Amino acid sequence: MANKISSLEDFVKVHGILLAASGLPQKLYSRLFHKLASDTLDGGAHFQIEPCDDGRRRRLVLTSESMPKESDVFLIDHAWTFRLPDAYKQLQEIPGLAERMGSLMCVDTDSEGKAGEGEEDTENHEQLSVDQALESEIRAAADTGYDSLRWLELEGLGIDDDTLLSLHLPCKFQDLLALSLFGNKLESADVVIQEVTNFKNLKALWLNDNPVLQNSERRLADEILQSCPSLEIYNSCFTPNYGLWALGFCGDIFGKDNPDYVQQDQPLCNVTSLDLSNRSIHNLVNKAFSVHELPLLSHLNIRGNPLDQNSVGELFEILKLFPSLSSLEVDIPGPLGNSAVEILKSLPKLSLLNGVDTAKIFENGKHVVDSMIQPRLPEPKTEDSLIDRVLGAMWLYVMNYRLADEEKIDETSLWYVMDELGSALGHSDEPNFKVAPFLFMSSGNLDSAVSYSIIWPIKSSRKGDECTRDFLSGIEEDKHRSARLTAWFHTPENYFIHEFEKYQQNQHAKAFKSLPLTPSVSQSIRHKDGSPLLVHTDLPQVEEFLTRPEFVLTNEPKDADIIWTSMQVDEELKKAVGLTDDQYINQFPFEACLVMKHHLAETIQKAYGSPEWLQPTYNLETELTQFIGDYCVRKRDGLNNLWILKPWNMARTIDTSITDNLSAIIRMMETGPKICQKYIEHPALFKGKKFDLRYVVLLRSIDPLEIYLTDIFWVRLSNNPYSLEKHSFFEYETHFTVMNYGRKLNHKPTAEFVREFEQEYNVKWMDIHEKVKQLIRQVFEAAALVHPEMQSDKSRAMYGVDVMLDSSFQPKILEVTYCPDCMRACTYDMETITGTGIVKARDFFNYVFGCLFLGETAHVTPL
Repeated sequence: MANKISSLEDFVKVHGILLAASGLPQKLYSRLFHKLASDTLDGGAHFQIEPCDDGRRRRLVLTSESMPKESDVFLIDHAWTFRLPDAYKQLQEIPGLAERMGSLMCVDTDSEGKAGEGEEDTENHEQLSVDQALESEIRAAADTGYDSLRWLELEGLGIDDDTLLSLHLPCKFQDLLALSLFGNKLESADVVIQEVTNFKNLKALWLNDNPVLQNSERRLADEILQSCPSLEIYNSCFTPNYGLWALGFCGDIFGKDNPDYVQQDQPLCNVTSLDLSNRSIHNLVNKAFSVHELPLLSHLNIRGNPLDQNSVGELFEILKLFPSLSSLEVDIPGPLGNSAVEILKSLPKLSLLNGVDTAKIFENGKHVVDSMIQPRLPEPKTEDSLIDRVLGAMWLYVMNYRLADEEKIDETSLWYVMDELGSALGHSDEPNFKVAPFLFMSSGNLDSAVSYSIIWPIKSSRKGDECTRDFLSGIEEDKHRSARLTAWFHTPENYFIHEFEKYQQNQHAKAFKSLPLTPSVSQSIRHKDGSPLLVHTDLPQVEEFLTRPEFVLTNEPKDADIIWTSMQVDEELKKAVGLTDDQYINQFPFEACLVMKHHLAETIQKAYGSPEWLQPTYNLETELTQFIGDYCVRKRDGLNNLWILKPWNMARTIDTSITDNLSAIIRMMETGPKICQKYIEHPALFKGKKFDLRYVVLLRSIDPLEIYLTDIFWVRLSNNPYSLEKHSFFEYETHFTVMNYGRKLNHKPTAEFVREFEQEYNVKWMDIHEKVKQLIRQVFEAAALVHPEMQSDKSRAMYGVDVMLDSSFQPKILEVTYCPDCMRACTYDMETITGTGIVKARDFFNYVFGCLFLGETAHVTPL
């Protein structure tokens, strides 16, 4: 083992890159080295963890009298470090880990059983308490000086239809203004209408949380509103008849102790703050909502109202009339438009919009402003195990880094959770602390590395101040900062849904085009003198199995007629190797539009919009906002929200994940650019296991489009039975089918698979095959339509196309691969799909080259 680092100079020499990356000021290097060398974790002497949000979250508070900017640095231990596929297994197997994480993430409270406690007692109480509650209400009214009952609350008392009839409320309380029957057991619309419509002066009625609303909501509302013209609030919403009373109720003027105004010309004249949020107000033009009635109004909240009977111009004209209005809360986008900046230009007297200083909004040019965002708090279901709760909540806490040495960078990231003190640091856009991961290599090499996080003050703080960090340090709006905050906060769903709907409309507007089928124009490239074609390749399979006399291998790239390579050939490589524009090459210009996952989706969407054979797909680097909107709509509509995340440019399912957790999806952007694609949660199965199909496509020309499909395909099978059980998403061999690399490979010959699949499902495979052929042609048509610049007379290429069937046997495109692995094609003799012959493994590349370069069509089908 190397000698331990003993001097500051050696420490900086070994850790220079890490220190620079962390951003730690140089003057703290010595302090950090001292604490690392002595393993000093002294944060507890300066900070204290406090519970908040009813114990569902913790915050960190400074206990020292003061802490000046850049005055100290503290070590934070890592309580849990893991690779994502191992998370579930570690929580299962490491003693005490799930319990510690549950406590740290505030999800260890056992809520099971508590919800049901006392239900029986409540039931007994309900049966006895209706008369008592009524007597209590009458006494309370008398005590406040009212000769008759004006406000009656009979909530959660188990009142059913018969009980309501037996109470004879309209006969007893003819002057009633407000009646709440919230949370009872009323079922009959006829009974409710009969009783309620006998109150002629009723201004507010609450029937919320009664079964009758599920069955007859529309009829109930129509008949009650028609028969009760004075009603201003119905089930917490404003009616079209709303006026002074409803506004006064929201302004805390009218209530149980003060149910009505008597002989007051302007009962609302002293109201300065009015919360009209979520009242289903359709029209703000109302003589009660006026500067005459509300002369001192300075704060107005109109969030969550459609206001669809007013134009934007009308709303601005109304609001401009209030001379004292300085603070406004409104949905953006919403009835006042899509731009915070435009709202402020129309209402220049405002000093606060959604609680944010208007000067700051202008300064930052922010068009969407919503200060009311609340932190996402873990909401485990009672049936969830502790491990499930931790796996759901961990995305609010985890951080990540990727290891690299001189040899290579690690393919998968390491995620980690800071200890209790570090995890209590909350978020702020203007934080007073900075955090960075740090690997201390005590002996100067990676083998001796211990991971910490380091924190230091970047602003001066005083005792009692909350300590915060920026969860998205270094990420600005050009990288979707506001949208990415959705991982930790309840950001405004309206905005995201609005952006998704615009995106969706644009997708649906795309017209389908189809290229005409054209006869082959590609000719054989044989030499006129009959001499063989020289082939240069770096692929061992081609070297071994290209045995036709028409082709001869050469080690000299510049001498070759055909370059068949796994490398990307660009102008720089051509120059270095001496390649010319007269040589044939196994790649097309701009083929990235097919073989990179984000470009493939973009190419298809540009050509066709949203064809049924492409699952909804988002490039998170550019379409995060639209994706969040799609997720919110699915959640709102009760649809499945399971997604698969795939890196743009990695093969073999590296760094690929499946989740229905929105925070997880957003956080996984941190480990590299990804697409997010709707997971096919109900795929067709083969004997209970998931599978996909690998097809080989030969492309001779883009213009005209000339493509061929080999007459064999390969089935790729998962090793485990398919499951949608949560824990299975961490099991590679349940949800993924690529088993060529270090896993058990279940090879299934094409013809054998087809026979058994037809038998299992009583279907004709050739019907499915026709759909697959059509899909594959459309994929390449999309490339030809969107990227005609792909055409090159000197290009001939082979691609792998991966397809999956859903449970209705509809094919879906997964991806297109350049220079696909042909190990199985060169290993197994395979009967063709049509059963017309055997494709010998040793002849696979002979057929491929024959098709691409000699104009032959043996064992291939034109598409």
